[in-house]
Amino acid sequence: MLTNSPQRYGIIARLLHWSVAITIVGLFALGLWMVELTYYDDWYTLAPHYHNSIGILLGLVMLFRVSWRCYTIQPQMPETLSNKEKQAAHGLHLFLYAVIFIIIITGYLIPTADNRSIDVFNWFSLPGLGSLFEHQEDIAGNVHFWSAWGLILLAALHALAALKHHFIDKDNTLKKML
Repeated sequence: MLTNSPQRYGIIARLLHWSVAITIVGLFALGLWMVELTYYDDWYTLAPHYHNSIGILLGLVMLFRVSWRCYTIQPQMPETLSNKEKQAAHGLHLFLYAVIFIIIITGYLIPTADNRSIDVFNWFSLPGLGSLFEHQEDIAGNVHFWSAWGLILLAALHALAALKHHFIDKDNTLKKML
């Protein structure tokens, strides 16, 4: 089934979830690797090009994902969860989305501070807005870096919670997304 039901996520939601998760882990690894490159490395300009291109496409996918989430029903949470646990789970998901968008926005602000556009795989260019505030590339770079680390930690917590539901609580939370 393409769309969600009260019992499980549909194919579209599952594809969005897992493709975003894999992309985020890949971008995180690429980002850590590329900041160590020197001017004389072959990947010095190519790695940021791929990182920026994938990041912009991820932003578009995330806009679709949020829209999809807003306009489709969500599977019911297990009856064993208290209202506080359900609110915490919902809050964590919203916080995950917010951090992803913070990373995407700051990732855009870093290379466009000097009014350069971002060429997305040479398919199209996203124009730069120039410097919107003093030391934009440094501030955005720090927020981008620490938000990325925070996102990876939140994603690990999210994965651990899913495993806890599966192996300890023995409910179908993880199965709904597989």
